[in-house]
Amino acid sequence: MSTSRQTVAVLGPGGVGGLIAALLARAGHRVRCLAGDRTAAALRERGLHVDSVHHGEFTVPVEAGTVLREPVDTLFVTVKQTALPEALDRVPADVLGPATVIPLLNGLDHVALLRARFPAARVLAGTVKVEATRTAPGRIAHTSPFADLELAAPEAEFAPLAELLREAGLGVRLRDDENAVLWDKLSFLAPFALLTTRHRADTGTVRTRHRAELLTVLAETAAVARAAGAPVEAETLLAVFDRFPPTAKSSMQRDAEAARPLELDAIAGAVLRTARTHGIPTPATARLLAAIPAAAP
Repeated sequence: MSTSRQTVAVLGPGGVGGLIAALLARAGHRVRCLAGDRTAAALRERGLHVDSVHHGEFTVPVEAGTVLREPVDTLFVTVKQTALPEALDRVPADVLGPATVIPLLNGLDHVALLRARFPAARVLAGTVKVEATRTAPGRIAHTSPFADLELAAPEAEFAPLAELLREAGLGVRLRDDENAVLWDKLSFLAPFALLTTRHRADTGTVRTRHRAELLTVLAETAAVARAAGAPVEAETLLAVFDRFPPTAKSSMQRDAEAARPLELDAIAGAVLRTARTHGIPTPATARLLAAIPAAAP
């Protein structure tokens, strides 16, 4: 695989996908964004505009359309889990061919779905840590000093791609353990998303007023992750939670506040399904899941 100049498609140029697309386009790669008619038209007319605390403010032109019509080297899948089935209609498997597919979605189940959908492609399990929001079609606010990818990919094969992404301004870590990559994020994200959304509260409020519940849910989630084969400890999750900015909100909480669909099945559902498979009791997590529809605006 040549990485001197890649052709990259981004399915879902929202906060995360738009930032990745803009950074890669600025680095000289050919970028095609796949989105609905309104967003695609805005991108063709005005390009991608990024306002970043780390990369500054810049605008770059990108190609945009509603369907992938030519092969690409790499496809980033950056839609919400709730929008994934419909979004995948924009990527015909016979057009995509043997591309590298990097999904940056929450949860677990999407990896198997993508591998079944694109049998000729190489689907790498991946996660992203970033605070980036689409404020309008083609306009991205990047408010964290980081945008870090973790990919389950062998170093010997994918080191050139990792270096290409780093040169564009992304943090990249390659790991051999796919299970650990996915559960390292989910085991923190599930308690964070569920508690902040259920209580309509920021991180600081959750870890003070709702600390007992936080400790219980962290313990449940860590036990499920360990049963699934990932080396996760509740104490480590709590240390990360306690270091978070007190005003931080989860993306699920923001979606609830904006009356958007919530990724409850992808996040909480994945934990509870795995718990049932391994016989791990998770009553506190189940109660949170049951309470959130009534708690959301």
